[in-house]
Amino acid sequence: MQTCDTLLHAGILLTQDEQRHIFENAALAIAAGRIVALGHHREVTAAWQARDVIDLSGMLVMPGLVNAHTHAAMTFLRGLADDMPLMDWLQQKIFPVEQCLTPELVRMGSLLGFAEMLRTGTTACVDMYIFETSVLEAADQAGLRCLAGEGVFAFPSACCPDAAAALERTRQMAARWAGHERLKVAVMPHSVYTTTAAQLAACRDLADELGLPLHIHLAETRQETALSLEQHGLRPVAYARNMGLLRPGTILAHVVDVDAGEIGLLARSGVDVVHNPSSNMKLASGISPVPAMHAAGVRLALGSDGAASNNRLNMFTEMGRAALLHKVSGDPEAMPAPLVLDMATRGGAAATGSGSGILAVGRPADCIALDLSAPNMQPLFNAASHAVYAATGMEVALTMVAGEVLYRDGRYSRFDYAALCREIRDLRRFVLRRLGLPERVA
Repeated sequence: MQTCDTLLHAGILLTQDEQRHIFENAALAIAAGRIVALGHHREVTAAWQARDVIDLSGMLVMPGLVNAHTHAAMTFLRGLADDMPLMDWLQQKIFPVEQCLTPELVRMGSLLGFAEMLRTGTTACVDMYIFETSVLEAADQAGLRCLAGEGVFAFPSACCPDAAAALERTRQMAARWAGHERLKVAVMPHSVYTTTAAQLAACRDLADELGLPLHIHLAETRQETALSLEQHGLRPVAYARNMGLLRPGTILAHVVDVDAGEIGLLARSGVDVVHNPSSNMKLASGISPVPAMHAAGVRLALGSDGAASNNRLNMFTEMGRAALLHKVSGDPEAMPAPLVLDMATRGGAAATGSGSGILAVGRPADCIALDLSAPNMQPLFNAASHAVYAATGMEVALTMVAGEVLYRDGRYSRFDYAALCREIRDLRRFVLRRLGLPERVA
Protein backbone atom coordinates (compact mmCIF):
# COMPACT_ATOMS: atom_id res chain seq x y z
CA MET A 1 0.00 0.00 0.00
CA GLN A 2 1.02 3.59 -0.64
CA THR A 3 1.09 6.19 2.11
CA CYS A 4 -0.63 9.58 2.03
CA ASP A 5 -1.31 12.31 4.54
CA THR A 6 -5.11 12.22 4.58
CA LEU A 7 -7.95 10.04 3.40
CA LEU A 8 -11.38 11.64 3.04
CA HIS A 9 -14.39 9.33 2.97
CA ALA A 10 -17.16 11.13 1.01
CA GLY A 11 -20.79 10.10 0.79
CA ILE A 12 -21.04 11.85 -2.59
CA LEU A 13 -18.00 13.19 -4.45
CA LEU A 14 -18.73 15.94 -7.01
CA THR A 15 -15.43 16.29 -8.87
CA GLN A 16 -16.06 19.03 -11.47
CA ASP A 17 -13.42 17.31 -13.61
CA GLU A 18 -13.57 17.33 -17.42
CA GLN A 19 -16.23 14.61 -17.46
CA ARG A 20 -18.00 16.02 -14.35
CA HIS A 21 -17.71 12.66 -12.65
CA ILE A 22 -19.79 12.04 -9.56
CA PHE A 23 -18.96 9.13 -7.22
CA GLU A 24 -21.05 7.66 -4.44
CA ASN A 25 -19.32 6.19 -1.38
CA ALA A 26 -16.06 7.73 -2.54
CA ALA A 27 -12.63 8.62 -1.17
CA LEU A 28 -9.91 11.19 -1.73
CA ALA A 29 -6.26 10.48 -0.95
CA ILE A 30 -4.18 13.60 -0.25
CA ALA A 31 -0.41 14.00 0.03
CA ALA A 32 1.65 17.21 0.25
CA GLY A 33 -1.46 19.29 -0.27
CA ARG A 34 -2.51 17.62 -3.51
CA ILE A 35 -4.86 14.86 -4.56
CA VAL A 36 -3.02 11.64 -5.32
CA ALA A 37 -6.04 9.37 -5.80
CA LEU A 38 -9.82 9.54 -5.87
CA GLY A 39 -12.68 7.26 -6.75
CA HIS A 40 -14.77 4.62 -5.09
CA HIS A 41 -13.99 4.20 -1.42
CA ARG A 42 -13.14 0.51 -1.59
CA GLU A 43 -10.63 0.99 -4.42
CA VAL A 44 -8.88 4.02 -2.92
CA THR A 45 -8.61 2.61 0.58
CA ALA A 46 -7.31 -0.68 -0.77
CA ALA A 47 -4.36 1.16 -2.33
CA TRP A 48 -3.69 3.94 0.20
CA GLN A 49 -3.20 4.23 3.92
CA ALA A 50 -3.09 7.57 5.73
CA ARG A 51 -2.01 9.14 9.00
CA ASP A 52 -5.35 10.94 9.18
CA VAL A 53 -8.77 9.68 8.11
CA ILE A 54 -11.73 12.07 7.91
CA ASP A 55 -15.18 10.53 7.78
CA LEU A 56 -17.48 12.60 5.56
CA SER A 57 -19.65 9.67 4.58
CA GLY A 58 -22.86 11.62 5.21
CA MET A 59 -21.74 14.57 3.17
CA LEU A 60 -21.39 15.98 -0.33
CA VAL A 61 -17.72 16.71 -0.99
CA MET A 62 -16.98 19.12 -3.83
CA PRO A 63 -14.34 21.64 -4.93
CA GLY A 64 -14.03 24.78 -2.86
CA LEU A 65 -15.71 27.79 -4.47
CA VAL A 66 -13.76 30.70 -5.98
CA ASN A 67 -14.92 34.24 -5.27
CA ALA A 68 -13.42 35.94 -8.31
CA HIS A 69 -14.21 39.52 -7.30
CA THR A 70 -14.47 40.88 -3.79
CA HIS A 71 -13.30 43.52 -1.34
CA ALA A 72 -12.95 41.37 1.78
CA ALA A 73 -12.05 44.17 4.19
CA MET A 74 -15.33 45.97 3.50
CA THR A 75 -17.06 43.68 5.98
CA PHE A 76 -16.65 46.56 8.44
CA LEU A 77 -19.08 48.57 6.26
CA ARG A 78 -21.69 45.81 5.99
CA GLY A 79 -25.18 47.31 6.26
CA LEU A 80 -23.91 50.86 6.76
CA ALA A 81 -25.19 52.21 3.45
CA ASP A 82 -27.99 50.34 1.69
CA ASP A 83 -30.55 51.17 -0.98
CA MET A 84 -28.41 53.80 -2.73
CA PRO A 85 -27.17 54.31 -6.31
CA LEU A 86 -23.55 53.30 -6.91
CA MET A 87 -22.03 56.77 -7.23
CA ASP A 88 -23.92 58.18 -4.22
CA TRP A 89 -23.03 55.07 -2.22
CA LEU A 90 -19.33 55.51 -3.03
CA GLN A 91 -19.02 59.26 -2.62
CA GLN A 92 -21.30 59.85 0.37
CA LYS A 93 -20.69 56.77 2.51
CA ILE A 94 -17.80 54.58 1.41
CA PHE A 95 -15.00 56.95 0.39
CA PRO A 96 -15.33 59.18 3.54
CA VAL A 97 -14.72 56.20 5.83
CA GLU A 98 -12.00 54.72 3.65
CA GLN A 99 -9.97 57.93 3.81
CA CYS A 100 -9.26 57.20 7.50
CA LEU A 101 -8.44 53.52 7.28
CA THR A 102 -5.26 52.00 8.67
CA PRO A 103 -3.45 48.75 7.88
CA GLU A 104 -4.72 47.22 11.13
CA LEU A 105 -8.35 48.09 10.40
CA VAL A 106 -8.04 46.53 6.95
CA ARG A 107 -6.45 43.43 8.43
CA MET A 108 -9.35 42.98 10.85
CA GLY A 109 -12.02 43.53 8.21
CA SER A 110 -10.26 41.16 5.83
CA LEU A 111 -9.91 38.40 8.41
CA LEU A 112 -13.63 38.65 9.14
CA GLY A 113 -14.32 38.42 5.39
CA PHE A 114 -12.14 35.35 5.10
CA ALA A 115 -13.87 33.77 8.09
CA GLU A 116 -17.19 34.22 6.29
CA MET A 117 -15.77 32.77 3.09
CA LEU A 118 -14.34 29.70 4.80
CA ARG A 119 -17.58 29.19 6.73
CA THR A 120 -19.56 29.18 3.47
CA GLY A 121 -17.25 27.09 1.33
CA THR A 122 -15.00 29.59 -0.46
CA THR A 123 -11.36 28.51 -0.68
CA ALA A 124 -9.97 31.18 -3.05
CA CYS A 125 -10.70 34.79 -3.92
CA VAL A 126 -9.63 37.80 -5.96
CA ASP A 127 -9.44 40.86 -3.73
CA MET A 128 -9.07 44.54 -4.63
CA TYR A 129 -8.80 47.20 -1.95
CA ILE A 130 -6.33 49.52 -0.19
CA PHE A 131 -3.61 48.42 2.24
CA GLU A 132 -3.62 45.15 0.33
CA THR A 133 -0.48 44.00 2.11
CA SER A 134 -2.70 43.71 5.19
CA VAL A 135 -5.26 41.78 3.14
CA LEU A 136 -2.64 39.24 2.06
CA GLU A 137 -1.35 38.96 5.61
CA ALA A 138 -4.89 38.17 6.76
CA ALA A 139 -5.29 35.63 3.93
CA ASP A 140 -2.01 34.04 4.93
CA GLN A 141 -3.26 33.74 8.50
CA ALA A 142 -6.66 32.37 7.46
CA GLY A 143 -5.10 29.86 5.05
CA LEU A 144 -7.14 30.35 1.88
CA ARG A 145 -5.89 31.32 -1.58
CA CYS A 146 -5.93 34.99 -2.53
CA LEU A 147 -5.01 36.99 -5.63
CA ALA A 148 -4.70 40.62 -4.48
CA GLY A 149 -3.38 44.00 -5.53
CA GLU A 150 -3.35 47.59 -4.30
CA GLY A 151 -6.24 49.58 -5.74
CA VAL A 152 -5.01 52.25 -8.16
CA PHE A 153 -6.90 55.57 -8.22
CA ALA A 154 -6.38 59.02 -9.74
CA PHE A 155 -6.93 60.53 -6.27
CA PRO A 156 -5.22 59.86 -2.91
CA SER A 157 -6.29 56.95 -0.74
CA ALA A 158 -5.56 56.37 2.93
CA CYS A 159 -2.76 54.10 1.78
CA CYS A 160 -1.23 55.88 -1.20
CA PRO A 161 -0.92 59.56 -2.17
CA ASP A 162 -1.20 58.78 -5.87
CA ALA A 163 -1.36 56.05 -8.50
CA ALA A 164 2.43 55.83 -8.77
CA ALA A 165 2.67 54.99 -5.07
CA ALA A 166 -0.02 52.33 -5.44
CA LEU A 167 1.89 50.73 -8.29
CA GLU A 168 5.09 50.81 -6.26
CA ARG A 169 3.27 49.02 -3.46
CA THR A 170 2.07 46.45 -5.97
CA ARG A 171 5.67 45.93 -7.09
CA GLN A 172 6.77 45.45 -3.47
CA MET A 173 3.94 43.01 -2.81
CA ALA A 174 4.86 40.97 -5.88
CA ALA A 175 8.44 40.68 -4.63
CA ARG A 176 7.39 39.80 -1.08
CA TRP A 177 4.94 37.05 -2.05
CA ALA A 178 6.82 35.67 -5.06
CA GLY A 179 6.69 31.88 -5.08
CA HIS A 180 4.04 31.62 -2.38
CA GLU A 181 1.78 28.64 -2.98
CA ARG A 182 -1.49 30.35 -2.04
CA LEU A 183 -0.94 34.11 -2.29
CA LYS A 184 -0.50 35.92 -5.61
CA VAL A 185 -0.41 39.55 -6.70
CA ALA A 186 -2.17 41.37 -9.55
CA VAL A 187 -2.21 44.94 -10.84
CA MET A 188 -5.57 46.47 -9.93
CA PRO A 189 -6.68 49.79 -11.42
CA HIS A 190 -10.07 50.50 -9.87
CA SER A 191 -11.92 51.50 -13.05
CA VAL A 192 -11.68 53.61 -16.19
CA TYR A 193 -13.54 56.48 -14.48
CA THR A 194 -11.28 56.66 -11.41
CA THR A 195 -7.96 56.56 -13.32
CA THR A 196 -6.35 58.53 -16.12
CA ALA A 197 -5.13 57.16 -19.43
CA ALA A 198 -1.53 57.55 -18.28
CA GLN A 199 -2.26 55.65 -15.09
CA LEU A 200 -3.99 52.82 -16.95
CA ALA A 201 -1.00 52.61 -19.28
CA ALA A 202 1.31 52.41 -16.27
CA CYS A 203 -0.82 49.60 -14.83
CA ARG A 204 -0.66 47.71 -18.11
CA ASP A 205 3.11 48.19 -18.34
CA LEU A 206 3.72 46.98 -14.78
CA ALA A 207 1.61 43.88 -15.42
CA ASP A 208 3.67 43.22 -18.55
CA GLU A 209 6.98 43.81 -16.77
CA LEU A 210 6.25 41.52 -13.83
CA GLY A 211 4.05 38.99 -15.64
CA LEU A 212 1.08 39.72 -13.37
CA PRO A 213 -2.66 39.51 -14.02
CA LEU A 214 -4.68 42.73 -14.19
CA HIS A 215 -8.07 43.20 -12.55
CA ILE A 216 -10.47 46.12 -13.11
CA HIS A 217 -14.14 47.07 -12.75
CA LEU A 218 -15.48 47.63 -16.27
CA ALA A 219 -18.80 48.63 -17.84
CA GLU A 220 -20.52 48.36 -14.47
CA THR A 221 -23.28 50.93 -15.05
CA ARG A 222 -24.80 53.16 -17.71
CA GLN A 223 -23.44 56.10 -15.76
CA GLU A 224 -19.92 54.74 -16.20
CA THR A 225 -20.57 54.49 -19.93
CA ALA A 226 -21.75 58.10 -20.02
CA LEU A 227 -18.63 59.25 -18.16
CA SER A 228 -16.38 57.29 -20.50
CA LEU A 229 -18.06 58.78 -23.56
CA GLU A 230 -17.72 62.27 -22.07
CA GLN A 231 -14.08 61.86 -21.06
CA HIS A 232 -12.72 59.67 -23.85
CA GLY A 233 -15.28 59.62 -26.63
CA LEU A 234 -15.45 55.84 -26.26
CA ARG A 235 -17.54 53.32 -24.36
CA PRO A 236 -15.64 51.55 -21.55
CA VAL A 237 -14.91 48.32 -23.44
CA ALA A 238 -13.57 50.15 -26.49
CA TYR A 239 -11.51 52.43 -24.27
CA ALA A 240 -10.07 49.44 -22.40
CA ARG A 241 -9.23 47.82 -25.76
CA ASN A 242 -7.43 50.96 -26.95
CA MET A 243 -5.46 51.01 -23.69
CA GLY A 244 -4.29 47.44 -24.33
CA LEU A 245 -6.10 45.98 -21.35
CA LEU A 246 -8.22 43.38 -23.13
CA ARG A 247 -6.04 40.28 -23.30
CA PRO A 248 -5.53 36.95 -21.54
CA GLY A 249 -4.65 37.56 -17.91
CA THR A 250 -7.12 40.44 -17.52
CA ILE A 251 -10.05 39.90 -15.16
CA LEU A 252 -13.05 42.20 -15.64
CA ALA A 253 -15.60 42.69 -12.86
CA HIS A 254 -19.32 43.31 -13.49
CA VAL A 255 -19.50 43.96 -17.28
CA VAL A 256 -23.16 44.97 -17.25
CA ASP A 257 -23.55 47.68 -19.90
CA VAL A 258 -22.24 45.97 -23.03
CA ASP A 259 -23.69 45.36 -26.48
CA ALA A 260 -23.35 42.41 -28.85
CA GLY A 261 -20.28 43.80 -30.59
CA GLU A 262 -18.52 44.35 -27.28
CA ILE A 263 -19.39 40.83 -26.15
CA GLY A 264 -17.76 39.46 -29.29
CA LEU A 265 -14.67 41.56 -28.58
CA LEU A 266 -14.45 40.21 -25.04
CA ALA A 267 -14.72 36.65 -26.32
CA ARG A 268 -11.94 37.15 -28.86
CA SER A 269 -9.66 38.91 -26.40
CA GLY A 270 -9.45 36.00 -23.93
CA VAL A 271 -10.33 38.04 -20.83
CA ASP A 272 -12.15 36.60 -17.84
CA VAL A 273 -15.46 38.24 -16.88
CA VAL A 274 -16.71 38.02 -13.29
CA HIS A 275 -20.48 38.13 -12.82
CA ASN A 276 -21.64 39.78 -9.56
CA PRO A 277 -25.41 39.27 -9.54
CA SER A 278 -26.20 40.31 -5.95
CA SER A 279 -24.18 43.52 -6.06
CA ASN A 280 -25.51 44.44 -9.50
CA MET A 281 -29.08 43.99 -8.28
CA LYS A 282 -28.58 45.78 -4.95
CA LEU A 283 -26.95 48.84 -6.54
CA ALA A 284 -29.42 48.77 -9.45
CA SER A 285 -26.50 48.58 -11.85
CA GLY A 286 -28.45 46.38 -14.24
CA ILE A 287 -28.37 42.78 -15.38
CA SER A 288 -25.17 41.58 -16.98
CA PRO A 289 -25.88 39.72 -20.26
CA VAL A 290 -24.15 36.59 -19.02
CA PRO A 291 -26.14 34.10 -21.15
CA ALA A 292 -25.13 36.03 -24.28
CA MET A 293 -21.53 36.13 -23.13
CA HIS A 294 -21.55 32.40 -22.50
CA ALA A 295 -23.01 31.76 -25.96
CA ALA A 296 -20.26 33.92 -27.48
CA GLY A 297 -17.52 32.00 -25.67
CA VAL A 298 -16.54 34.57 -23.03
CA ARG A 299 -14.66 33.03 -20.10
CA LEU A 300 -16.93 33.43 -17.06
CA ALA A 301 -16.47 33.41 -13.31
CA LEU A 302 -18.59 34.45 -10.34
CA GLY A 303 -18.01 36.89 -7.47
CA SER A 304 -19.73 38.43 -4.49
CA ASP A 305 -18.26 41.96 -4.62
CA GLY A 306 -17.78 43.49 -1.16
CA ALA A 307 -19.95 43.08 1.91
CA ALA A 308 -20.96 46.75 1.68
CA SER A 309 -22.72 46.18 -1.62
CA ASN A 310 -24.00 42.63 -1.25
CA ASN A 311 -24.11 42.20 1.96
CA ARG A 312 -22.75 38.65 1.99
CA LEU A 313 -19.54 36.97 0.90
CA ASN A 314 -21.41 33.72 0.36
CA MET A 315 -20.81 32.11 -3.02
CA PHE A 316 -23.73 29.70 -2.61
CA THR A 317 -25.95 32.78 -2.52
CA GLU A 318 -24.29 34.06 -5.68
CA MET A 319 -24.78 30.76 -7.50
CA GLY A 320 -28.47 30.64 -6.66
CA ARG A 321 -29.06 34.24 -7.68
CA ALA A 322 -27.05 33.91 -10.89
CA ALA A 323 -29.13 30.92 -11.92
CA LEU A 324 -32.49 32.54 -11.10
CA LEU A 325 -31.87 36.13 -12.19
CA HIS A 326 -31.42 35.28 -15.85
CA LYS A 327 -34.53 33.11 -15.98
CA VAL A 328 -36.66 36.22 -15.33
CA SER A 329 -36.25 37.01 -19.03
CA GLY A 330 -38.67 34.15 -19.71
CA ASP A 331 -36.19 31.42 -20.59
CA PRO A 332 -36.19 28.64 -17.94
CA GLU A 333 -33.16 27.07 -19.61
CA ALA A 334 -30.99 30.16 -19.13
CA MET A 335 -28.05 29.66 -16.77
CA PRO A 336 -28.57 26.00 -15.85
CA ALA A 337 -27.10 24.74 -12.60
CA PRO A 338 -24.05 22.98 -14.14
CA LEU A 339 -23.00 26.19 -15.93
CA VAL A 340 -23.32 28.29 -12.78
CA LEU A 341 -21.41 25.70 -10.76
CA ASP A 342 -18.67 25.77 -13.40
CA MET A 343 -18.43 29.56 -13.05
CA ALA A 344 -18.02 29.30 -9.27
CA THR A 345 -15.40 26.55 -9.44
CA ARG A 346 -13.63 25.91 -12.75
CA GLY A 347 -14.18 29.43 -14.12
CA GLY A 348 -12.92 31.21 -11.04
CA ALA A 349 -9.93 28.90 -10.78
CA ALA A 350 -9.05 29.49 -14.44
CA ALA A 351 -9.25 33.26 -13.93
CA THR A 352 -6.93 33.15 -10.93
CA GLY A 353 -4.59 30.47 -12.24
CA SER A 354 -4.81 28.67 -8.90
CA GLY A 355 -5.25 25.15 -10.25
CA SER A 356 -8.14 24.62 -7.83
CA GLY A 357 -11.84 24.35 -8.69
CA ILE A 358 -11.50 20.72 -9.80
CA LEU A 359 -11.02 17.56 -7.75
CA ALA A 360 -8.66 15.39 -9.78
CA VAL A 361 -5.31 13.68 -9.35
CA GLY A 362 -2.54 16.27 -9.26
CA ARG A 363 -4.85 19.14 -8.36
CA PRO A 364 -4.70 21.05 -5.07
CA ALA A 365 -6.72 19.46 -2.29
CA ASP A 366 -9.10 22.41 -1.97
CA CYS A 367 -12.47 20.95 -1.08
CA ILE A 368 -15.55 21.50 1.04
CA ALA A 369 -18.12 19.18 2.58
CA LEU A 370 -21.85 19.89 2.81
CA ASP A 371 -23.94 18.10 5.42
CA LEU A 372 -26.60 16.13 3.55
CA SER A 373 -28.65 15.61 6.71
CA ALA A 374 -29.86 19.22 6.55
CA PRO A 375 -33.60 19.32 5.75
CA ASN A 376 -33.08 21.43 2.62
CA MET A 377 -30.55 18.93 1.26
CA GLN A 378 -32.92 15.94 1.18
CA PRO A 379 -33.64 13.99 -0.93
CA LEU A 380 -30.68 14.22 -3.28
CA PHE A 381 -31.31 13.53 -6.98
CA ASN A 382 -28.76 15.81 -8.64
CA ALA A 383 -25.61 17.07 -6.90
CA ALA A 384 -25.06 20.14 -9.10
CA SER A 385 -28.69 21.17 -8.68
CA HIS A 386 -28.44 20.91 -4.90
CA ALA A 387 -25.24 22.95 -4.83
CA VAL A 388 -26.83 25.77 -6.83
CA TYR A 389 -30.51 25.74 -5.85
CA ALA A 390 -30.84 24.03 -2.46
CA ALA A 391 -27.67 24.80 -0.51
CA THR A 392 -27.35 28.03 1.46
CA GLY A 393 -23.69 27.74 2.43
CA MET A 394 -24.58 27.10 6.06
CA GLU A 395 -24.50 23.34 5.37
CA VAL A 396 -20.71 23.57 4.96
CA ALA A 397 -19.22 21.44 7.71
CA LEU A 398 -15.61 21.39 6.51
CA THR A 399 -13.40 23.62 4.38
CA MET A 400 -9.95 22.45 3.31
CA VAL A 401 -7.20 24.22 1.35
CA ALA A 402 -4.05 22.42 0.18
CA GLY A 403 -4.97 19.44 2.35
CA GLU A 404 -5.29 21.51 5.53
CA VAL A 405 -8.62 21.73 7.35
CA LEU A 406 -9.22 25.44 7.94
CA TYR A 407 -12.82 25.24 9.16
CA ARG A 408 -14.76 22.36 10.67
CA ASP A 409 -18.04 22.31 12.57
CA GLY A 410 -17.92 25.91 13.78
CA ARG A 411 -14.18 26.03 14.55
CA TYR A 412 -11.40 27.82 12.68
CA SER A 413 -8.00 26.18 12.88
CA ARG A 414 -5.77 29.20 12.27
CA PHE A 415 -7.26 32.09 14.25
CA ASP A 416 -9.36 32.90 17.30
CA TYR A 417 -12.77 33.83 15.95
CA ALA A 418 -14.13 35.03 19.29
CA ALA A 419 -11.22 37.43 19.68
CA LEU A 420 -11.78 38.67 16.13
CA CYS A 421 -15.42 39.43 16.94
CA ARG A 422 -14.31 41.59 19.86
CA GLU A 423 -12.02 43.53 17.53
CA ILE A 424 -14.84 44.03 15.04
CA ARG A 425 -17.00 45.64 17.73
CA ASP A 426 -14.28 48.26 18.19
CA LEU A 427 -14.07 48.70 14.44
CA ARG A 428 -17.80 49.38 14.29
CA ARG A 429 -17.38 52.24 16.77
CA PHE A 430 -14.63 53.72 14.59
CA VAL A 431 -16.90 53.76 11.53
CA LEU A 432 -19.78 55.42 13.40
CA ARG A 433 -17.52 58.09 14.86
CA ARG A 434 -16.06 58.81 11.44
CA LEU A 435 -19.54 59.48 10.02
CA GLY A 436 -20.75 61.32 13.11
CA LEU A 437 -23.42 58.73 13.82
CA PRO A 438 -24.69 57.48 17.21
CA GLU A 439 -23.56 54.05 18.36
CA ARG A 440 -27.07 52.68 18.78
CA VAL A 441 -28.49 50.19 16.27
CA ALA A 442 -30.89 51.86 13.83
